[in-house]
Amino acid sequence: MNTESAHSNGLHRVVIVGGGFGGLEVVKGLRGAPVAITLIDRRNHHLFQPLLYQVATASLATSEIAWPIRSLVRDRKDVTTLLATVTGVDAGQRRVMLEDGTAVPYDTLVLATGARHAYFGHDEWEPFALGLKTIEDATTIRRRILVAFEQAERETDHAVQTALLTFVIVGAGPTGVELAGTIAELAQHTLPREFRNIDPSTARVVLIEAGPRVLGGFPETLSEYARTALEKLGVEIELGKPVSDCRADSVTYGDRRLPTRTIIWAAGVRASPAAEWLGAPADGAGRLKVSPDLSVPNHPDIFAIGDTVTIAAPDGKPAPGIAPAAKQEGHYVATVLKARLRGKAAPAPFRYRHQGSLAQIGKRRAVIDFGWTKLRGALAWWLWGLVHIYFLIGARARLSVALSWLWIHTFNQRSARLITQGMPAADALPRDRQAPEPS
Repeated sequence: MNTESAHSNGLHRVVIVGGGFGGLEVVKGLRGAPVAITLIDRRNHHLFQPLLYQVATASLATSEIAWPIRSLVRDRKDVTTLLATVTGVDAGQRRVMLEDGTAVPYDTLVLATGARHAYFGHDEWEPFALGLKTIEDATTIRRRILVAFEQAERETDHAVQTALLTFVIVGAGPTGVELAGTIAELAQHTLPREFRNIDPSTARVVLIEAGPRVLGGFPETLSEYARTALEKLGVEIELGKPVSDCRADSVTYGDRRLPTRTIIWAAGVRASPAAEWLGAPADGAGRLKVSPDLSVPNHPDIFAIGDTVTIAAPDGKPAPGIAPAAKQEGHYVATVLKARLRGKAAPAPFRYRHQGSLAQIGKRRAVIDFGWTKLRGALAWWLWGLVHIYFLIGARARLSVALSWLWIHTFNQRSARLITQGMPAADALPRDRQAPEPS
């Protein structure tokens, strides 16, 4: 059974799988072109992933960094949005296969399917080491962090209490560094006045990195600044020690086992199964190897962008899996498609333009590498905030996030500290363990 892509009326049918930065940029770039677009995503919202960690650490609400895809394209009569899960591609018949057994036909297909967590061959760690890619991941991590403090407040066994108040982040890239700094500030500045039987400021935040330094993709001077800034926040940094085991009650790295009840995984990603759908060449992380025009080899009618692909930047290294790269690739694919439809020559091969790398370390601390200049400290923090606010969608989101950050900056309070599902049986204390009397 086929699901027709929009009311094509003989127009060229473009199917885009994924409503992230890259997919939406293709939609934007095709405005006015003689096409009928079908945008498919398994979630109904577009997510501003660079600030996802702030939802996980109770700084922002989910509605401040996510928007319904339908509302974003409501004025585009040429765009039909489908909430569905793609399970494969029939390249011979030019159809996208959906989980419910239906199919969507295409003339041109754009795969912008993103990435998932990678546990380096240890998928059994996933239930214990939570990754951060979706709204669901962020709210689960937020809940795990907040419940840990709640459990510690009731716990009478000192060893268990210590494990509850130990938060481990695996991977010291931008996400890991941002998580570590924000959790430390949450424990030290937001929560201490609210508990009676524990001192949240004594919580341990441990950042584990297999490589030799934090923010390994940044210049060494900025990496060293970030390490020093994290240590001033009380974050314990363990470098050159790969994780060898993750369990519900501990993490093992190097030759040490550390009791903990909260492990957050920020160490690696693996591309979606797009390469498997097509039987196409991929790198070790499952990312499609695309042609210079971002089409899939031997499939000129199929393009792939964003975290789904690997393509070299001008310096020879793979273009990073960040929002600006996905947007540049999406814009380029739209340009290629319009040229084809108009019978014009194809544009020059895609060339990634690095616009800078940014990472927040904590309040009034950040690092920025623009290539031609490097910033750190308070100035970098203000610029980091302005850049992120600028790229949010809509005046309401920009104002809301700005006010939330101003409130946190002034009063050290985070208003998104809601445990929305209560304390489940799996996380609750044993019934025979009594909470201590209030001190």
